[in-house]
Amino acid sequence: MKKSADIQVFIIGICLFTVLFSSTAVRAQKTLKEAYKNYFPVGVAVAPRNLTGREAELIVKQFSSVTPENAMKMGPIHPEPDRYNWQDADAIVAFAQKNGMKVRGHTLCWHNQTPRWFFTGDDGKQVTREVLLERLRQHINDVVGRYKGRIYAWDVVNEAVPDTGSGIYRQSKFYEIIGEDYIEKAFEYAHAADRDAQLFYNDYNTESAAKREKIIQLLKKLKAKNIPVHGVGLQGHWSIDEPTASELEKSIQAFSSLGLVVQITELDVSVYPKEHERRERKSSDNGVLTPDMVTKQAAQYKMLFDIFRKYKQDLTGVTFWNVSDKSSWLDNFPVPGRKDYPLLFDQNYEPKPAFDGVVNFE
Repeated sequence: MKKSADIQVFIIGICLFTVLFSSTAVRAQKTLKEAYKNYFPVGVAVAPRNLTGREAELIVKQFSSVTPENAMKMGPIHPEPDRYNWQDADAIVAFAQKNGMKVRGHTLCWHNQTPRWFFTGDDGKQVTREVLLERLRQHINDVVGRYKGRIYAWDVVNEAVPDTGSGIYRQSKFYEIIGEDYIEKAFEYAHAADRDAQLFYNDYNTESAAKREKIIQLLKKLKAKNIPVHGVGLQGHWSIDEPTASELEKSIQAFSSLGLVVQITELDVSVYPKEHERRERKSSDNGVLTPDMVTKQAAQYKMLFDIFRKYKQDLTGVTFWNVSDKSSWLDNFPVPGRKDYPLLFDQNYEPKPAFDGVVNFE
């Protein structure tokens, strides 16, 4: 009798183990795009080097949207007045179309990575307002026009608001030569080139109360003039220590209250305290990923996505900046040569502990 009872207990144990194992396996198989199919597209910034091999497989499996990391910025795509470099951008758009993915364009007007010729005449002198406006119009018309109907959203103007000071406009060459209306002109040119595209103002450090208020002032001015701005991109270059849940919620609420949609456009979570200025490497910058960093990063990612889901009516997309820890722009910023580990997939393209908290929720 005891033997029979022991056999029954053993069988029940095996059954429970099978159920638990199967449940865990099913949970582990969930992808980002499956988990968020009823919330918002989850995207990733890519370069042509990412479009083959294991990285390409990971992109197609996990993501539903792509953003060109550098290929559509002004310098790379328009290096000379009469020459465009379409090859890399075309490859990214073709990859997305082949795999049924959406594309976000990045970026049409930015003070960085703008080719020097843009601001200089044949005589070597700085161009006039009229010349620069025409160059900006032609550039935007050519780039947006080429991908009309294939790119659903554009970061039209990028980082036009300074981090410090009381003014709301960064003292860039665009601002210096054209004036503050270069921003509204850029949006008007983009809208004329593709009237169906969603147009975004994109910036970082949007959880800083002071900078957030300046961005809000800028957006209100654009809205008051009926400029075709449809959304605001919160870049999301964050860390394991920031932002707080309260700061993030305030930002989403503040921008959505303007009648704009919100997207997280360049998400990564550095394992180091956040620094916004480049500095030299110190002996303490050893680039070693510790268990404490892993734990804090998992908690931070879980908090971020809990809030993203909470605001799914206002949030229309989340894009990670780079595919995996194998290669991130943060490996060289703010500290050159210091390895960072800011993404959901490790250097071998495997999900990290943070991944589970992002995809497994009630």
